[in-house]
Amino acid sequence: MTDAEIIAASPSDAERNGGVRVDLAVVAEMVTPGSRVLDVGCGDGALLRLLTEARQVDGRGVELSQAGVNDCVAKGLSVIQGDADTDLCDYPDDGFDYVILSQTLQATHQPRKVLANMLRIGRRAIVSFPNFGHWRVRADLLFKGRMPVTNNLAHSWYDTPNIHLCTIKDFVELVDAIGARIEHGVALDRAGAPIRVNAPWWFWNLLGAQAVFLLERATGKP
Repeated sequence: MTDAEIIAASPSDAERNGGVRVDLAVVAEMVTPGSRVLDVGCGDGALLRLLTEARQVDGRGVELSQAGVNDCVAKGLSVIQGDADTDLCDYPDDGFDYVILSQTLQATHQPRKVLANMLRIGRRAIVSFPNFGHWRVRADLLFKGRMPVTNNLAHSWYDTPNIHLCTIKDFVELVDAIGARIEHGVALDRAGAPIRVNAPWWFWNLLGAQAVFLLERATGKP
């Protein structure tokens, strides 16, 4: 990963979306208005509704939990029940402009397969995830000898839905392994706000509590 692949975010609408989680606003800003979007693991539909209202997207969602689907439908969103690990295979190539996986990658059983399917279905993919390489996580492991519990990793080890935790460095290596390219990346602090310092990759891996990446297929791929 080069220093240019993850850069400090510039002041933007993400700071002016009162009442909206900043990390969701960062994701939304990566989406071109009017695009076709599939939000995988859309939860209660907060991001999908933001994209629909602020970016005027043609949005669809997939959510594993029935409660999440019900919440989305109640908001007037087009969401079906489905599993990212098994159901993305049924979607056609290039069916969407963007496929988004927000704070869900670490809960999938087959992250590599899920990411590859996202880039097959969408011309671009946006992925956000908690960074297990954050300094506080490292400190808990080093000094307390225990699995960390943080704002972004809020469950104890015995009841967490997260089964494939990774660091920013791990994720970038996965992107390389599937032959994709990082178009843009933003590291976020513990409050969910972009870190505004240009720095080498190891800096983001140490100080970023979470990260958001915009991916595209490598040049030469269909």
